[in-house]
Amino acid sequence: MATAQKERAPFNRDVLQWARKRVRLSLDSAARGAGVTPDHIQRWEAGADVPTVKQARKLANVYDVPFMEFLSKERPKIKELELVPDFRLHSDVEAPNEQHELLLIQAEAEETRLNALDLYDILRIKPPVLDDSFYWALGKSPEAAAASVREVLKLPMSEQYSRKGNVKAKFISAFRNYLERAGIITMKNSGLAAFGARGMCLFASPLPVLVFSKEAPTAQAFTLAHELGHVVVKESGISGPIGTAPNKTRARQVEDWCDGFAGAFLMPKAEVVRVLYPVPRRPESGIDDTRIAAVANAFCVSRHAALVRLVELGYVEEEFYWRVKRPQFLQQERDFKGGGRPEYYGSRFRSSRGDLYTGLVLEAWSNGMITNHNAAEFMGIKNLAHLDDIRNHFRN
Repeated sequence: MATAQKERAPFNRDVLQWARKRVRLSLDSAARGAGVTPDHIQRWEAGADVPTVKQARKLANVYDVPFMEFLSKERPKIKELELVPDFRLHSDVEAPNEQHELLLIQAEAEETRLNALDLYDILRIKPPVLDDSFYWALGKSPEAAAASVREVLKLPMSEQYSRKGNVKAKFISAFRNYLERAGIITMKNSGLAAFGARGMCLFASPLPVLVFSKEAPTAQAFTLAHELGHVVVKESGISGPIGTAPNKTRARQVEDWCDGFAGAFLMPKAEVVRVLYPVPRRPESGIDDTRIAAVANAFCVSRHAALVRLVELGYVEEEFYWRVKRPQFLQQERDFKGGGRPEYYGSRFRSSRGDLYTGLVLEAWSNGMITNHNAAEFMGIKNLAHLDDIRNHFRN
């Protein structure tokens, strides 16, 4: 007696192909993600075969599209994803699916921004808009821009000076709060680190988005300040380690400006002089680790960022940084494993989306303007208990 063939859902082969190509994924990469062979993907897209429901759900996760899209009669009218400019112009990690993964990180950031605008509309509140004085042309002094922007954000030096020992690691949270009060969404996505990227900026008005990665908290401060520089010059992009873009390119011009802005923003010259001593007439051939550490500790930044700033200000020769210290710093950054698990599960979602966005979701939910299900969807949560967890610990 012949066995009955399993019934297959009428998935649209054109939509299957569209979803894969939208995220720039090869047949091999799509197959690995779905746990099938490339021949399976090819046959499904050609209409010679149809995936099972379980296989289609896996594909939906890999392609980052709703599962039900595969049942549509025609391709969704969704704007094609286009990766923001890559200012790294290199990758230390061989990853054939790199563009796909970066597109997903960018898509999450874009979705978060659009959701935030929707939540502002639901709450009948106008989103904050950065004043025109916040923006500077790329040819202008990053030192002057940094001083002006810091004043606009009302970020006092005491936020850095008052933190000693392990407490200085918490400056990143305070820094995020000042950015978000101004209307800049900040997000954390550890996935950037896998591709040698430190941060991403999606410039838009209102609500530009900054994404930072898995680094030591003191290194994250410089990354956030660097991405803030991208907002100031109205440039979306993906950033890598300090000074990695090739010379004589616009990418290098943008990255150098944003690095200079970040150093001046976190370590104003007058404050560095106060912590260390006046800038010497000629840069010294070297500087000992205790003085680098003194600057790093005073401003809650990494020693890498501190030394780069000391080179910029003329305390020490560039050669000392490039030949002696830079290789050490890069190795330390590669070896960084990250901290332990959050003390409560909900903090993962709150940290990844930032307090500005989380606060909007909780306010709309608490006021009955969105349902429990909607709130969970906005936060990317399946277990509603985690939503309660976030609300109970929010701003503690």
